[in-house]
Amino acid sequence: MTSLIAVSQNNTIAAGERLTFSASYNMSGLLTELAQVNMETSEVRTSKSTLFRLKCTAATYSKWDSFFKIRDLYESYVSPKTLTPYLYNRDISEGGYEKFMKYKFNHKTHTVASVKRKKRSDGTTWEEKKNVSIGSSTKDLVTTLYHIRNLDIHKANIGDSQNFTVLFDNKESVVNIKYLSKETLNTVLGKKECYKLAISINNSDVLKGNNDNLLWLTADANKVPVYAKFKIAVGNGELKLKSASGLKH
Repeated sequence: MTSLIAVSQNNTIAAGERLTFSASYNMSGLLTELAQVNMETSEVRTSKSTLFRLKCTAATYSKWDSFFKIRDLYESYVSPKTLTPYLYNRDISEGGYEKFMKYKFNHKTHTVASVKRKKRSDGTTWEEKKNVSIGSSTKDLVTTLYHIRNLDIHKANIGDSQNFTVLFDNKESVVNIKYLSKETLNTVLGKKECYKLAISINNSDVLKGNNDNLLWLTADANKVPVYAKFKIAVGNGELKLKSASGLKH
């Protein structure tokens, strides 16, 4: 099996892109729309350089907040040219469970300075700081999602795959992306030919099943994620693109 073509330059993502998804979850056998997921890119200028901010948020619709309120933020600050991550934040609030993670990447020493904060049941917080050794190509979750869109899938054959090493909860995991087929889907962008990809995580209980976690990207220069199906320990669901603006091509 050959690898998909991993590209070192970002040719797909522009600043000002905004993607909005509806998230549905299987409740008692019915797919129910529960939340909205936004993916936004913006330009951030520092004293030394210009970075891209890749921001992902998830929030339950208000009518579901009393049932299980979700307010999640995942964001990464990356090089606009290579999408190399420098800073990553994860701030989640899910049904009363709160957790914050921060990574500062040092690519010269292949380390990440990690800060983890959690709220105890009594309302107080505890914090843990540590340095984590990483591989030369290890990225955070958000950066990886955008890197997948930079794969040269049009040069790949069905069955080709690519591994990404992702740092999550201070542990490295290998995420495998496999090119399954081309399919035409009716999307909010119109009828689109799409690349159908399978996603799996080695030695992890997060994603279940074989070829049960699927992602469809438009088979064009933007490779917009238009649809995804996932199967996790507590059930299955889907993401569907509702709107897209600021696309590069």
